[in-house]
Amino acid sequence: MGILLTIGDAAKESGLTAKMIRNYEQSGLIRKSPRTESGYRLYNSEQLNQLRFIKRARNLGFSLSDIQSLLELWQNPERESRLVKELAQSHLEEISNKISELQQMQQVLTKVAESCKGDASPQCSILEQLAESSTLNS
Repeated sequence: MGILLTIGDAAKESGLTAKMIRNYEQSGLIRKSPRTESGYRLYNSEQLNQLRFIKRARNLGFSLSDIQSLLELWQNPERESRLVKELAQSHLEEISNKISELQQMQQVLTKVAESCKGDASPQCSILEQLAESSTLNS
């Protein structure tokens, strides 16, 4: 089994918080860790690798559901790489769609902000345009 780490040490080694580790354990993303007689959780190197995997996947924006699928695929030596690629491609498409939406928001907000004089007057074209729903719909 090798070295066992407390949750605090596992958090430092994985880059996650102890709270997130407990959450991942409670949600079943990682298996429950054994406890000492005094109730401290202990994590082995396999669990630490899983935690690092989860951290990297979260940094790429994968959902917990997708991470669960990725973990299952990672741990399955019989996996088909196309399944992993399909999951990654699907996530990439979601990211592309979000980027497109953000760019549209940026364009509209830039246009709206440029229309405001930004002076001491109480009149504000930004607020007026926000109040008119048809004005900001692309």
